[in-house]
Amino acid sequence: MSQQQSVPLSECTSSAMKNYFNSLDGHQVTDLYELVMSEVERPFLETVMEYVGNNQTKAAFMLGISRSTLRKKLFKYDLD
Repeated sequence: MSQQQSVPLSECTSSAMKNYFNSLDGHQVTDLYELVMSEVERPFLETVMEYVGNNQTKAAFMLGISRSTLRKKLFKYDLD
């Protein structure tokens, strides 16, 4: 039986960013932070909300943020 290897999230992030930069082909990019955060934060929040059965109180506690901050983020990504 083979043991499944897990790749650290930091390595996945680094690899994805290197691929992104390689694909730019000399084009400039702006607002990179917002681009990356929106690409990562939406599926992250979706997965957390699914895990807690859409309970915002549990999700906020798990994430270490207030419910109002969580609600703002869910609204931003149309996940409310």
